[in-house]
Amino acid sequence: MQEMRKNWNRITKLKLSRLVAISAFAATWYCPSFVQAQTQHPDRTPQSILYGVAYYDEYTPADRIDEDFRLMKEANITVVRIAESTWGTLEPQPGIFNFSHVDRMLSAAQRYGIKVIVGTPTYAIPTWLARQHPDVLVTRPEGQARFGVRQNMDITNPHYRAAAKRVIENLIAHVAQHPAVIGYQVDNETKPYDTAGSNVQAAFVKALQEKWGSLDKLNKAWGLDYWSNRVNRWEDFPSTTGTMNASVKNAFAEFQRDLVTDFLAWQTELVRKHARQDQFITQNFDLGWLKTSYGIQPEVNHWKAARPLDVAGMDIYHPTQDDLTGVEIAFGGDLARSLKGGANYYVMETEAQGWVQWTPYPGQLRLQAFSHLASGANMVAYWHWATTSNAVETYWRGLLAQDYQPNEVYHAAKDIGADIKRLGPKLADLKKSNDVAIYVSNRAQSAFDSFKLPGNIEYNQVMRPFYDALYRRNIEADIISPDGDFDLSKYKMIVVPALYSASDEEIARLNAFAESGGHLVYTFKSGFSNEDTKVRYTSQPGEIAKAAGVTYQLFTEPKGVKIGSEPYGLSGKDLEARWWMEFLTPTTAKVIARFEHHSWPDYAAITRNSYGKGEVTYIGFMPSDALIEGVLTDTAKRAGVVWPDAARFPLIVRSGTLTDGSRVRYLLNYSREKQNIPRELADGADLLTGKQAASTIDPWGVVILDDRR
Repeated sequence: MQEMRKNWNRITKLKLSRLVAISAFAATWYCPSFVQAQTQHPDRTPQSILYGVAYYDEYTPADRIDEDFRLMKEANITVVRIAESTWGTLEPQPGIFNFSHVDRMLSAAQRYGIKVIVGTPTYAIPTWLARQHPDVLVTRPEGQARFGVRQNMDITNPHYRAAAKRVIENLIAHVAQHPAVIGYQVDNETKPYDTAGSNVQAAFVKALQEKWGSLDKLNKAWGLDYWSNRVNRWEDFPSTTGTMNASVKNAFAEFQRDLVTDFLAWQTELVRKHARQDQFITQNFDLGWLKTSYGIQPEVNHWKAARPLDVAGMDIYHPTQDDLTGVEIAFGGDLARSLKGGANYYVMETEAQGWVQWTPYPGQLRLQAFSHLASGANMVAYWHWATTSNAVETYWRGLLAQDYQPNEVYHAAKDIGADIKRLGPKLADLKKSNDVAIYVSNRAQSAFDSFKLPGNIEYNQVMRPFYDALYRRNIEADIISPDGDFDLSKYKMIVVPALYSASDEEIARLNAFAESGGHLVYTFKSGFSNEDTKVRYTSQPGEIAKAAGVTYQLFTEPKGVKIGSEPYGLSGKDLEARWWMEFLTPTTAKVIARFEHHSWPDYAAITRNSYGKGEVTYIGFMPSDALIEGVLTDTAKRAGVVWPDAARFPLIVRSGTLTDGSRVRYLLNYSREKQNIPRELADGADLLTGKQAASTIDPWGVVILDDRR
């Protein structure tokens, strides 16, 4: 432990010029138990649910700060997030600071009894910094960024780091003793921004030298003899921007993720030097994006990056109106909760109105807010208070529109806030204990996405349907990663979608879970390559083969291929194979379903193998959503998982244990139709009404039950 502490201190004291060179290995020097011991202080977290907005006095059309905070107070807003996007206002010239807007917001917050989270403003650089040091603008594979949009900087650049350090330290020192300030957000939605300039390339090569030592080892591990990509001297190592080698590409992607880990750890240490002991530090992580928040973030290893933080923060955006299902809220929450070993988290941003297509139906804002709480959120905050009238977010609307007047969304938020004010102390710190987990991996994601499936299908598009199927059946699941701190033995069932790249040791740990009695579900394209994205020279699925009791040599894109025997009572399109199929030959496994095809009628599609005390299910193709649901539901039953089987989507059930030891059950109706509540779920008083639960739940309705069982 002493050695780990020395390493940690060494990292924080390194000169800026050396930070980039060590960043690829910084994560391996963290001792999670040490970092958590230093950063997790329960007394830093407010003992209630926080309900908030982002607020920017710098943007407002007139001097209306008292009116805004009066309206916030009336709406039962308890926290505002400020300052994270206004560096050019806070520091109009190098070393010259103007904190007048910050002071106005802090004073107003104190007058109205509203708490404040101060963001470091480093994700949007000021004009003078770009002019003074043009090299601050990030160089991507396509060239150097121009000034204008946010997040256009190289987070490793020494000039950027020096300027960021100055504004962070001055801002935090200025606000730290103010009684309204309860915590800080370091940067915002941080990513490497595809930084790939010569300085980053040099740092990458230095990191490779430290890791591999020998070029012969590296050339062999990455297959660089192919197409004369062999590197014979470290000085000859080419830029990664033109590589066609997946091993190079994915090692660089991992290096870039580690740059983010290093950057946020660096900011966290700067803030902590000036913060009070009772103030927390968080970050606003964002998910992978597919029209809305969707999957795991390919550019950041959230599990590593969250280690120095006191509490994980997440922004979660989702469709609304008839497309509102709640699955993005649940997935984002389950992932955020996993970042700190199951601890509660903050929703730093979610939509009040958002883009024009997201204007919520009456009742939906309320449903959304309590859905976050049902996943374990201790804060729900809207982006943002009022809508700006210029720039790219002109039509990204907050609680208020450009007229800054109360509207029906504001009034809905007011009612939500009243309930949170009343119930927040009871509902805060909800603890969840799930028997099922979805196993995800940034390394597998990068490798999988190097060889996307036909139709440009990415890793998240394979992973999410497996999570979604569990969600529809109300089987709650954790999101776990090889880079997190998890005890696999606590689960009864683990689903492993598309683990394309993994070490022998990683796969051995998963197989051991099944051998010890767990139920493991692997999908196609798992175990195919090792941790260096080098395809294993063996019959597939490599190290999974024995545990799964199946092997294959051939694969193809399925065209006109169906699954025979109508498993789980399905038929028609629900039995069509999508995207990929492997010609499975069982060795010891039982065949659950076979492909139905004029030329390939004998190959297995889904198998199940007894392995030690447990079972391993292998799915050799991309099933329909309905078939995924059938396989996972069947596996959950075999694993002894207990869930509210009487209900399924659109009636969603989420549960947990409150701090007083009582159980609570959230019933959420994601439908514009009234839904019946199964008799076995309706036992208990509705905390929202104080009355015995009814037999039905209204459209877009919420019921919160004291679960007496």
